[in-house]
Formats: sequence, C-alpha cells, structure tokens
Amino acid sequence: MTGKFITFEGPDGAGKTSVLSELVAKLAPKLGDKLVMTREPGGNAISESIRQVILDVKNTAMDPRTEALLFAAARRQHIVETIRPALSANKIVFCDRFVDSSVAYQGAGREIGTTEVYDMNLFATEGLVPDLTLYFDVPSEVGLNRIWEHRSDEVNRLDKDALEFHIRVREAYLQQKELFAERIVTIDATQPFEAVVADALLAIKTRYPELG
Repeated sequence: MTGKFITFEGPDGAGKTSVLSELVAKLAPKLGDKLVMTREPGGNAISESIRQVILDVKNTAMDPRTEALLFAAARRQHIVETIRPALSANKIVFCDRFVDSSVAYQGAGREIGTTEVYDMNLFATEGLVPDLTLYFDVPSEVGLNRIWEHRSDEVNRLDKDALEFHIRVREAYLQQKELFAERIVTIDATQPFEAVVADALLAIKTRYPELG
C-alpha cells in the first residue's frame, strides 16, 4: 500500500466531523479524487447497516461486548471494501474514527478493557494502523453541552450515556495519546472553529508537505 491513512478522533462534541468536512473542502481542489473521506462505523453498505444497529436509540439492551464486536465487524468490512483498495490506489484516506475510538468508548467507556478491545481489533484490522491521527480534545462537560445545544435532533444511543462514561472515554484517549505519541497529534478543540481547522490543516501539512 502506498497511500496515506489519516484518522480523526475525539470525544463526543469535539467537532471533529465538522472540521473534517472543512479540511476536505480546502484540500479537494488540489487532491481531487485522490482524497477519500469515509467514516466509522460505516463507509460502505454493509458497514452502514451495522452502524444503524449500533446507534439505534431503541437498542438499549445491547451488551457492551456485542457493541464492541459490531464495531469490529463494521471496521473489518470497511477495511476490506473501502480503506485498503483506496490506499493501494495511492489515495489519501481521511477517516472519521478508527480503532482508537473502540479502545476509548468500548474498552474504557463500557469498562470491558482497553487491552482486550485493542487485541480484538488486531484480528479485524490485520495490523492496519493509521499513518497519522488527529485527536480533537475537549473536556467532557463541554462536549456534552455542545451535543445537546447544537444537535439535539440527531442524538444517538451513545450520546445518551452518563457524564462518567464520557469522562472515561476522554481519559482513555489521553492515555493513547501518550502511548502513540508519534502517530497522534492533539488539537485543542475548545478554540474557535476557524482556529481548530487551521491547527488541523497545519498538522497535516507539517507531516505531509506535499498535501499543502
């Protein structure tokens, strides 16, 4: 594979998806169809179907391990059908969430074990690791307030978890940032939107000047 795999991570309410869309708008004129934007869970028909099951607000009885396995299943299909073919075609893949999310949300948030979730995902990914990860950091209270203020009409099942859940998620992200410091670049997501976009774009161009 000769492409570049860049992932976007962060707790709920960090604004990473909005930033990602803005970055695509800025880079697409130069990169054209070499730039692929995708998301997890999702990215193709099968993975999007699994996404609907995971996020459905009616599925409150879902067991935490079932949830983790569904994320891994969606990820496997995403890799096989979308990510690896794009990388093999020398494309730049921007992905909204990847394994770091599972470690944080299911491993720490659901308290089923960050190591266990990471190891389980090794089977799904066959060792595929992002070349660069932008982590958008925001305090849990701030992120949840943003969710309820700005997108209360599209809140999903995971958004409804208690504050303590989201605090565990953020703490796990911060731990991963220390463990994988060469891969993960932290962006202060409490800044104004334009500043967050600028920092994210700088991080990408610093690592890959040819994308600028």
